[in-house]
Amino acid sequence: MFSDVTTAAVLGVDSYQVRAECHIEDSGKEIFIIVGLPDNAIKESKERISAAIKNSGYAMPERKVTINLAPADIRKEGSSFDLPMAIGILAATGQVAMEGLREVALIGELALDGHVRPVKGSLPIAGGLRREGIPKLIVPEANAREAALIPDIEVYPVGTLRDCVDFLNGHEKIPRFTVDHNRLFEESREPVGDFSDVRGQQSVKRALEVAAAGGHNVLMIGPPGSGKTMLAKRLPGILPDISLNEALETTRVHSVAGLMKPGQAIVANRPFRSPHHTVSDAGLIGGGMIPRPGEVSLAHHGVLFLDELPEFHKNVLEVMRQPLEDGVVTLSRAAITLSYPAQFMLVAAMNPCPCGFATDPERECKCTPEQIRRYVSRISGPLLDRIDLHVEVPRVSWKDLSAPTSGDSTHESRKKVQISRRRQGERFEKSRPDLFCNAQMNTKEIEQFAPLDGHSLELLRQVVERMGLSARAYHRIRKVARTIADLEGAEQIELAHVTEAVQYRSLDRLGELVS
Repeated sequence: MFSDVTTAAVLGVDSYQVRAECHIEDSGKEIFIIVGLPDNAIKESKERISAAIKNSGYAMPERKVTINLAPADIRKEGSSFDLPMAIGILAATGQVAMEGLREVALIGELALDGHVRPVKGSLPIAGGLRREGIPKLIVPEANAREAALIPDIEVYPVGTLRDCVDFLNGHEKIPRFTVDHNRLFEESREPVGDFSDVRGQQSVKRALEVAAAGGHNVLMIGPPGSGKTMLAKRLPGILPDISLNEALETTRVHSVAGLMKPGQAIVANRPFRSPHHTVSDAGLIGGGMIPRPGEVSLAHHGVLFLDELPEFHKNVLEVMRQPLEDGVVTLSRAAITLSYPAQFMLVAAMNPCPCGFATDPERECKCTPEQIRRYVSRISGPLLDRIDLHVEVPRVSWKDLSAPTSGDSTHESRKKVQISRRRQGERFEKSRPDLFCNAQMNTKEIEQFAPLDGHSLELLRQVVERMGLSARAYHRIRKVARTIADLEGAEQIELAHVTEAVQYRSLDRLGELVS
C-alpha cells in the first residue's frame, strides 16, 4: 500500500516542495521508519503521529510503515511534517481518499490528542508552493492569517487531525481563509516612542533625522545617562512607514526564525533589534548546521542597535562588514550555501572611555590615555569607515531636563524624512529604480547624483588630508551631504551641506574622542 502527500520545507527564507511517500507492508511486527535525512524532531514524530491517529479514532497499522521525505539528499528539520505524514499513513490504509490529496499540500505539527499546532515558516512555504503551482494549502488554524497573505493560493485552516481527514474525504466543508491585506497591515501596526519624550539633544536629533532621511549608519558617543538608548529606540518612528512589500519580506525572515507572536500575521512596524554585547558571530549574522537568520537579517528594513559597541567581541563586529556593504548575508556550510536579506540601519552607542566620563564636563574621568586608546581601538578603522555619522551626545543640562516637553515630535520629523526619501526616489527612478535611499549609492552614482562645486571640493581635500580619511569615508561624506541637501529641498549640494556632513566624521580621528 502506497500514498504520496505534498508538503514543503523551508530553506533560507524560501521553501521547496517535499513529497511524503508512505509505503506499508506486512512484516510480522509494528515498525515505523522515516528516511530522507530527517532531524531529531522528525524522528520523534513517530510517537506523536501514532498517538494522534489513535486518539482521533483512526486505526494505526500494526505493520511496517516506511516514510520517505523526498528529495532525500536534503536534510529536513522541524515538526511541520507531522500532519502530512499522518495523512499519508491514513491514505495508504484507505482511511483518506486519494482523490482528496490531488493539488493540495499540508503542513502542521500534531499534538498527542490529534490537535494541529502552528509551525514556523508558513509564509515562505505558501509563497514557494504558489510558485510551484500547488493551488491549495492546509495549515494549522494559528498559521492561517500568515499563509493567506500570499495571493493565488487557497488556504484552509484545520484545528485537528479529524478536521483534516473529514475535509479531504469531502465529509466537511472548510471555507477558504482570506485576509484583507491593507486592513490587516494597518491593524498590525504598533505605537512607537516619540522624539518629544527626549529632553534637549537638538543636535543629536538633527543627526538622527539626517541618518533616517538617507538610510545612513550612525554612532552615538556620550557619557552614561545622556539618552543614547532612548534616542535609538525612537529612531524607527521617524523612518518612512514600512511598505506592504517590505513588511512581507521582513515577515518571511521572522517567520522562518519562529519569532511571530501568537495571532500575529505580519510584521507591520520596522524592526528594532538590540542584541546584548555577549552575542556570538553566529547569533549576529546567522549560523547553525542548516543556517538560521541572525540579528542583522531580523533587522531587515529596520534598525540594528548595538549598545556599548566596544564591549562586543572584535570578531563579532568584523563579520558585519560584508552585510553593511552588500545588504545580504551569505552563509556557507559543507552541504549548503544560503543567503539572507540584511538591509538595515546600524545604530551604535558607546561611552567615550572605559569609565564613561571623558567628555562629561560635570564628572572627572579617571582613565589614563592608554586605557582610552585601548578602549577605542576595539572598534576597527574599516568598521568606523562604514558608519556614516559619528555624533557626540552631551550630558543633558538641568535647564533642558526641567523644561517642558519640546515640540520636536516624531510625526514632524517623519514628514521631513518622507519628503526627503521621495526626492531620492524620484532622482533614482530612471537610472536605478532599485535604490531607495542615498546610503545605497555606489561610486558611479555618487559622481552622478552628488556633484560638488569647487569650494566644496577644496574643503573636502583639506579634510581628507588633515584627518587622513579613507576613500570610503570621503564618499560617505558626499552621500551624507546629498541627504542634507535633500532635507533642505536643495537641488545642488552647497558648501554648508558639506560642512555639516564633515562634522559628522570628526571621530575618524581617535584623538577627538578625548579632546
